[in-house]
Amino acid sequence: MSARRIMVQGTMSGAGKSLLCTALCRIFRQDGLRVAPFKSQNMALNSYVTREGLEMGRAQVAQAEAAGVEPDVRMNPILLKPSSDVGSQVIVNGQVRAQMKAADYFAYKKQLIPEIMAAYESLADENDVIVVEGAGSPAEINLRENDIVNMGLAELIDAPVLLAGDIDRGGVFAQLYGTAMLLSETERARLRGLVVNKFRGDVEILRPGLRQIEDLTGVPVLGVVPYLRVEIDDEDSLAPRLGVTDARKPLDVAVVRLPHISNFTDFAPLETHPLLGVRYVERTSKLGAPDLVILPGTKSTMDDLLWLRESGLETAVQRLAANGAPVLGVCGGYQMLGERIDDASGVEGSLKSLRGMGLLPCVTAFEPEKTLTRVRATVTGGPLDGAALDGYEIHMGTTEVRGEAFCRLENGEADGCRQGNVLGTYLHGLFDSASAVEKLALWLCERKGIEKSAAAAEPWRAYKERQYDLLAQGVREALDMDAVYRVMEEFA
Repeated sequence: MSARRIMVQGTMSGAGKSLLCTALCRIFRQDGLRVAPFKSQNMALNSYVTREGLEMGRAQVAQAEAAGVEPDVRMNPILLKPSSDVGSQVIVNGQVRAQMKAADYFAYKKQLIPEIMAAYESLADENDVIVVEGAGSPAEINLRENDIVNMGLAELIDAPVLLAGDIDRGGVFAQLYGTAMLLSETERARLRGLVVNKFRGDVEILRPGLRQIEDLTGVPVLGVVPYLRVEIDDEDSLAPRLGVTDARKPLDVAVVRLPHISNFTDFAPLETHPLLGVRYVERTSKLGAPDLVILPGTKSTMDDLLWLRESGLETAVQRLAANGAPVLGVCGGYQMLGERIDDASGVEGSLKSLRGMGLLPCVTAFEPEKTLTRVRATVTGGPLDGAALDGYEIHMGTTEVRGEAFCRLENGEADGCRQGNVLGTYLHGLFDSASAVEKLALWLCERKGIEKSAAAAEPWRAYKERQYDLLAQGVREALDMDAVYRVMEEFA
């Protein structure tokens, strides 16, 4: 293993590990190094399809983009996609391996170490630095046995560890001290730096506590990273996006927050548009009369359709559509908009068939094999006519369409369906296309009778590049990068 390595672990989920790793990937790239991210095991419903048609977690996709390299499934060899409170779909090297209950996976996962190491070692042979992300907390002592993602992985690859605590949630010194003290002596010896993350305020007030935590743990504090207001794809959290739309923007886009929502990052490009205010709703009372309703992807289409029906949101969306409001369904949301969903093979459970919302003339049949593919397409007709799309498909089953197609793939096949003001497509990432976003904004402006301003959204890829640079700048200024380099050299 030729590459130097640095691992970021956290005191808890949401401590900011993913963003710190993303920042380090960009910093090392800026310093002229070949860098790749790595996370042995990710649990998330937000996923991505590589150019080889393999599935991986979106956090490592963002980190790869920050590193200036193509996302590669080796960067995330194990992806767990929760399908219930006690079970997940287990994806290994980009392909579905099994559906497992948590206890069964806990007993099985150690068998995956050879595949984890093969992925890591091949990346290490091709790069100068590997930025490794942990998961959850290494102090989850009930999970220490057979650990393959925190200290267990650090031992396998002989990596130094930075431990990040979230001061925004409070109790950061207790987080850092408690985590360090619950580690074994050999694990604690790998801790080479503490990082206080998401700080707001005057860092001088914090300094007495920093000195004390260094004395208590014997580990230096390498930085206090401020709460950085950058827009980077979330791994699996909608908390920052819940609430009312931006009142300063004239167009109101309501995304239904399904219980098993997945790939909500599809709509991040809309949030940067100067005319589009995007909000997420989970109750009928909060839906109102938006200018566009979006039904997003989901890991459990039939369960979420039943929830939509029982919550009253289905009726509310149907009523809006009948009154002419635009409705867009993506992936599972598209399947819901059809007339029926059949599941003869029991892909999603025991329910064999379920009535759809009846807003599109199509029927979906689930099949055991998952569709994973990257595609380019052109929208054919309707309000987004002519928009060039570059996206990907992740879904179970096929949909028979009796109406107009939404778009045509570069291989000539049709995708999706449209009928009047209702649109549906399997394509994730459809709004990464600037032309699709602009055509959508123009259509909604015309429907609302308002003049579209000359201001246009910054192209999504350019916007993301700028955000990665801002993130790297903020972390570089806060983190002792000289110390980080020294730590990596110790383990070279």
